[in-house]
Amino acid sequence: MHVSITQLLLILVIVIVLFGTKKLRNVGADLGGAIKSFKTAMKEGEEDKKSPEHEGETLDGEITSKKNEKI
Repeated sequence: MHVSITQLLLILVIVIVLFGTKKLRNVGADLGGAIKSFKTAMKEGEEDKKSPEHEGETLDGEITSKKNEKI
């Protein structure tokens, strides 16, 4: 299935007529903010995994030594 540039332009015009440029601008800004928040949360999650305060913890919450012996 091949979509030509004419078909894409027609779809774009229909979307602009249905939603208006102001609404599309708001949707774009909201989408950009959501992506930025997601990336920030992912970065914070990776930093939490690397932090030394979580070293030695298991998923169950039991604290173990570096040799994996229960304390």
